[in-house]
Amino acid sequence: MENRQKQISVDLNNRITEWKLSIDTIGYIKNEGEVISTLKLIQNQDNHLEATLLGLLVRSRLRRIHTLDDLSLTWIERARQLDSLNEQLEHLDASIISISFSRLFEGLTFPAIRETDNRTSKKKLAEEYIEQCKRFLEQFDVEREKVERIAQTKLKYNPIDLLDDLYQEVKNLLVASEEYSESISGVFHTSVYLDDIKKALDRIEELKRKVSLEEKTVQHAETNSLQELKEMIGLDAVKQRIHRHYHYLQYQNKRKDLGFVMKDEPSLHMILTGNPGTGKTTLARLLAKIYYELNILPKAEVVEVDRSHIVGSFMGQTEENIKGLIKRAVGGILFIDEAYSLKREGQTGNDYGQTAIDTLVSAMTSGEFAGKFAVILAGYPEEMRQFLWSNPGLRSRFPESNHIQLPDYSSEELLEIAKKVALDNDYVIADDALIELENRIEKEKVDESFGNARTVKNIILDSIFQKGATTKVDLADPFDYTILEKEDLIVHDSEKQISSEEKLEDLIGLETIKEELRKIQHFVQVQQVRRDKGLKPVPVQLHAVFSGNPGTGKSTVAHLYAGILKECGLLKRGHVVVASRADLVASYVGQTAIKTKKKIREALGGVLFIDEAYSLLSSSQTDFGKEVIDTLVDEMTKHEDRLVVILAGYSNEMKQLLSSNLGLRSRFKKFFHFTDYHPGEIVEILQKRVKQYDYQLSTSAIKLLHEYLKTKTIEGNARFAVNLVDEVLQVQAARIMEQTDLSEEEFSLINEQDIEEVLRNDTK
Repeated sequence: MENRQKQISVDLNNRITEWKLSIDTIGYIKNEGEVISTLKLIQNQDNHLEATLLGLLVRSRLRRIHTLDDLSLTWIERARQLDSLNEQLEHLDASIISISFSRLFEGLTFPAIRETDNRTSKKKLAEEYIEQCKRFLEQFDVEREKVERIAQTKLKYNPIDLLDDLYQEVKNLLVASEEYSESISGVFHTSVYLDDIKKALDRIEELKRKVSLEEKTVQHAETNSLQELKEMIGLDAVKQRIHRHYHYLQYQNKRKDLGFVMKDEPSLHMILTGNPGTGKTTLARLLAKIYYELNILPKAEVVEVDRSHIVGSFMGQTEENIKGLIKRAVGGILFIDEAYSLKREGQTGNDYGQTAIDTLVSAMTSGEFAGKFAVILAGYPEEMRQFLWSNPGLRSRFPESNHIQLPDYSSEELLEIAKKVALDNDYVIADDALIELENRIEKEKVDESFGNARTVKNIILDSIFQKGATTKVDLADPFDYTILEKEDLIVHDSEKQISSEEKLEDLIGLETIKEELRKIQHFVQVQQVRRDKGLKPVPVQLHAVFSGNPGTGKSTVAHLYAGILKECGLLKRGHVVVASRADLVASYVGQTAIKTKKKIREALGGVLFIDEAYSLLSSSQTDFGKEVIDTLVDEMTKHEDRLVVILAGYSNEMKQLLSSNLGLRSRFKKFFHFTDYHPGEIVEILQKRVKQYDYQLSTSAIKLLHEYLKTKTIEGNARFAVNLVDEVLQVQAARIMEQTDLSEEEFSLINEQDIEEVLRNDTK
């Protein structure tokens, strides 16, 4: 036990050394959540250690947010109560006072007033002095109070006295500046006031120099665009491309300065492709800054639009819209997000997307706007590729070197983005919360619609909301206002959900199907346990063929199958996308594969249920059903762990479909045959159906149904039951409205007469 305690102590000391080194090298602690989690564990156990960690936390926070807030003050006061002689606090007091002074000094930079300046210039400078002095005096009390709260250690100077001296000199400067400004307005003005201004300025500069601190603060510096690019998380290949683009433009600028002429100016127009949340808009804004810094464009503004801002609903409106947007973008960048939506599949004459493209191309190449603005088009990679190839005039305006694809962020990069979002909102993420966050991210990462940084930001903001909504303010400690813990990241269901397994068991009949699904469920669960134990799992083949007549429960079971696989953790979404031939087959060459891939994309993370799948089979050479099958086989291989496909239809026809393509046949290992319901099961379905609406069948009505179903062949199976219930409820309503003095039970009772009337009408 003693050895374990020593090891824990050594580990903690090593971490403290790492945290100190992090502050000294990059200015702050990357994972402040780890420090806070440690603090919570040792709280009220070791005063010196707790004070040390609090001191490190505040130093890191000051370096990161560049200001002294109430939370930092609360922590430093707590640390001083625990261990007033802690060496961390000496460094800390210096940092806090340094920040307070630096914030005050930020507004005390005065341009020189020269005797040779004209009256207007002198008047303007005097007014600037007055404005700066007033701003300083307004914020002075707040900063002085902060310094007063922490100025309890022995420094090389008395910070309160220095602040008070500074306050007095700024007041002197304000008075002198106001008198000087008034004297300029008259016929004569005296140099006495100017001398007073100079004396006050010299004294302020002297006080600035007198502030000798042990630790320099991180200054607010205007970073150029390349520095901003460097600070972006991930995107290494993109950063390299932008760096090269920046230096190429810089190089061309230098050639111009030397007098060289280039007939073909470098193109500023860009294509940015990538999935949602990969940084396309951010990169467009950064390119605007680059063009501005290099004096290529006169302003660093981006006009951000999409189809809804451009395409009008009547003739002439689209041209007017696009021209108005171009006028706004002149001197900067016109950024069109999801640009491919301007040219829609099967676009008709009433859709003016092509008009927008033609007008844009014309403005980029000729007329009054040519060369006066840059265009950046953004969207999904595949859609943008097809869009550009269908518009040769537009494509020629964007050289291949200006096509940049932004990749999806890795899990590690997304966690770093999450930490930054949390820090931007004054939160840190605890270690256990990071693990839960990673799980949340993995569940969201299903297909190209995953929002990358956007999704991560929403998760963090949701967790902040959950934190605030569940924290009891009266019982909260300071950590509750700045740390996100595992509980804050967990999504709680508002009510207990019935599992898909329970819903399956509740279905009437289908005993063979239920048994097969139980086997699949248990097999999946065992393979996951084996994987967790480090054993080699057996590949799980889950694509299935559902054969049987209409109304036998194929669609219902498909939804439950998807739910079971989600609950087992195999599918991330567990939704079902139902498709038929019309959803997959296009009417002209080249579009069927696109249409099929789009439907598959919708189904990723769940089940693609193709009803009457045999209709894809055709002997005609001009039919595109074969293209659907070929695309389906290819995509099933590509998305093996993210997609389950169920083909459904009549038994014989489904056999013919699978026989037509060996690749398709090899991918389906599960076969479920749905038999017709027998009469007793259909009566059970009827009883269950009416019970859902708080009705019940009389004994005589049930008897009548049994007798009818024994002698009649019905079509539709469960659909027959659903349709019969819909009809009988209307018949029962008409009957009871003709009667008086009915009991409450009779309002919900379906009798033999109601059933008989519906069956009689049905046989006519």
